[in-house]
Amino acid sequence: MEVLRPKEIATHPGDSLVRWARRQLEIARDILDNPGGGLLFATQTIGQVRAALTERDAERWEAVVALLGRAEDAAVRREFDTARQLLDEAAAKLS
Repeated sequence: MEVLRPKEIATHPGDSLVRWARRQLEIARDILDNPGGGLLFATQTIGQVRAALTERDAERWEAVVALLGRAEDAAVRREFDTARQLLDEAAAKLS
């Protein structure tokens, strides 16, 4: 077998990134304080959205990524109301 280069990563093209990110943030918001791993999965989801937006266009999504970082920090500190508010602000800025 000859390996020439890594396989391209499947990303969300164009506006589908925004739809995907909004949906992921909605899920994270809903499960944030669920017992049995909600916090873990929510913070992981927030991190995945942050990474995807940064990878796609760091400059364009800088404000959203900053809000998501703050939301993730608030969630880890179990400040769930603050985390939800920041997630709402970030989702509103996705356009």
